[in-house]
Amino acid sequence: MSSTTPETPDALLGPADVRELAAALGVRPTKQRGQNFVIDANTVRRIVRTAEVRPEDVVVEVGPGLGSLTLALLEVAERVTAVEIDDVLAAALPATVAARMPQRADRFTLVHSDAMRVTELPGPAPTALVANLPYNVAVPVLLHMLDTFPGIERTLVMVQAEVADRLAAPPGSKVYGVPSVKANWYADVKRAGSIGRTVFWPAPNVDSGLVSLTRRTEPVATTATKAEVFAVVDAAFAQRRKTLRAALSGWAGSAPAAEAALVAAGVSPQARGEALTVEEFARIAEHKRVAEHTKPR
Repeated sequence: MSSTTPETPDALLGPADVRELAAALGVRPTKQRGQNFVIDANTVRRIVRTAEVRPEDVVVEVGPGLGSLTLALLEVAERVTAVEIDDVLAAALPATVAARMPQRADRFTLVHSDAMRVTELPGPAPTALVANLPYNVAVPVLLHMLDTFPGIERTLVMVQAEVADRLAAPPGSKVYGVPSVKANWYADVKRAGSIGRTVFWPAPNVDSGLVSLTRRTEPVATTATKAEVFAVVDAAFAQRRKTLRAALSGWAGSAPAAEAALVAAGVSPQARGEALTVEEFARIAEHKRVAEHTKPR
């Protein structure tokens, strides 16, 4: 079992360490990849605590960058697998881990890949996902990882504050939408804190938020497939201001067919997508066959 105490007081990266590493590698954070490196050891330890990482956990981290969060995860977890797309950062991270935490280097694995294309990981299946996700790809990466690795029980991601609000929004909220519903298909989602701008280099021009996702112990009870449910969700929010009868007309084949599916699912045709739970979207998906029989011949 791993110890929860750091091996050396300076094992984690501070502001000077991050800048020195970046300079040595010739790395300049790019907006294209949403790179903002965490330079505060207290922040990464707080993320690990909030994620409730346990000594037996196998953690997957997406976008480790220079390794600030990676090292904090290695202080606690049994194993850490980091997925990094950037060639220079991927090449450098194992050496950083070996230099700063030599006794734990054998617990670390680097996967040099685009997280959106990862379908398997080396070693034991991950039990937790902890990541500072690049803002521009946060939602698709999160949903892909939850879908691909069903063994992930607990997730904590740091994302743009606005994205955090959307992911954790309840039905009826102004920011409730596609990310909220799809995340809820997999997990119970909640806001888990805020992160200021000054702990990053370079400092972003937006605030960040932590989102906690706990895998559903029982999946959404439905005979519809995930793809069928997500198709309804996408259609419902493509035209947010329209009633579901109108918004789902394309999905169902006609407005009367959409109405038939909605009525059969026990949902008001005059309702809007932002009022529905993921379970209600699943019921609508189940009743598309009702809609099929209502299509004009």
